[in-house]
Amino acid sequence: MTHTYGTAEWEQAYLEMVEKRLAESEKPYIMGTPEWAAAYEKLIQEDEPYKKYARNWEGSVVIHILPRKERGLEKGIYLFMDLWHGDCRFVRLVPPAEGEKANFVLNGELERWEAVMSGELGTIKAMMQGKIKLKGHLPTIVRAVKAATRLVELSNAIETKYISRLNEEEQGSLKNLLAELEAKFGI
Repeated sequence: MTHTYGTAEWEQAYLEMVEKRLAESEKPYIMGTPEWAAAYEKLIQEDEPYKKYARNWEGSVVIHILPRKERGLEKGIYLFMDLWHGDCRFVRLVPPAEGEKANFVLNGELERWEAVMSGELGTIKAMMQGKIKLKGHLPTIVRAVKAATRLVELSNAIETKYISRLNEEEQGSLKNLLAELEAKFGI
């Protein structure tokens, strides 16, 4: 049964699924999974430097990891961050149609996002080099460079298992998880 995004039912079922996965999963979390997103959300919500740097920020940001079938990503992953004046309201995996509605959508290949989230590549530099494509107003992002940099630093702090480094069994598990998320949540 697919829950409809934006409803209380979807939100409750999603949060219950995340809570269950957090209880059952061990760190490091696989990048882009619901438990990884929950860890990221918690870090952002508790981070005083981010709150300071983002006090004037308004708008949602989506990290869109493009499909990489040979790595178990049949479809892209949309990681939606609802950010408002230094607050992180939530970080969720969302259906593609919802992800595309964000104020800012950052599209990139899996390997590019892994480089960003491991600290090897800066987001702003990646955008300027065309390695990550921005849908949204670039000058707004550039004005918030300290907040954007802090978000990247926080993603670096998560104990992460990168998708490109998964063994065959782990790729299969990820593929099954993503199929389940699509069936239940439209993700």
